[in-house]
Amino acid sequence: MERRQRGVSAGLLLLLYQIYQVGFQNIPSVTLAVLVLNIFLFLSPLRPLTEVCLSVNEAVHRQNWQRLLLAPFHHADDWHLYYNMISMLWKGIMLERKLKSIWFAYIIAVFSVLIGVVYIVLEFLLVIILDDPSYGMNCGVGFSGVLFALKVLNNHYNPGRVSSVFGLPISSRYACWVELLAIHLISPG
Repeated sequence: MERRQRGVSAGLLLLLYQIYQVGFQNIPSVTLAVLVLNIFLFLSPLRPLTEVCLSVNEAVHRQNWQRLLLAPFHHADDWHLYYNMISMLWKGIMLERKLKSIWFAYIIAVFSVLIGVVYIVLEFLLVIILDDPSYGMNCGVGFSGVLFALKVLNNHYNPGRVSSVFGLPISSRYACWVELLAIHLISPG
């Protein structure tokens, strides 16, 4: 895992500008708290990324389970933070208003841990099925898994919607996959 630059950068400034444009008063409380927590941990990480990232080797073999809690809220770089938090801003505003703050906070907490568990299980299965121990060393951070789970939830509560991805109208049912592809092309790895 590469070391990221600390401090204020283009992605962070753009994120703060976008939050300002939406207006703090228009962002529900849990969504705002998640944004603030992620920005705070980006500026002042609890530990280096190599000590919070989630992998089969670290979580299962070394039983370092705290990584399930830390990995989702740390980001590799400013653009990783930017893309995840812009997505959180949009999804959070829509879902928190629909589900109310307490239920939305519960969902964020459960998804944050559950996505890490799913990641570990999938990586562990790749180690076994492909007989390749390198999959056990893959180490990930970030909020992306939670965001894709929220996207599925959003599609459930708002069926038949059309999303705009790079100005193209796309059915919300497929927008998460287009978003995933776009993020991969813009910020590979």
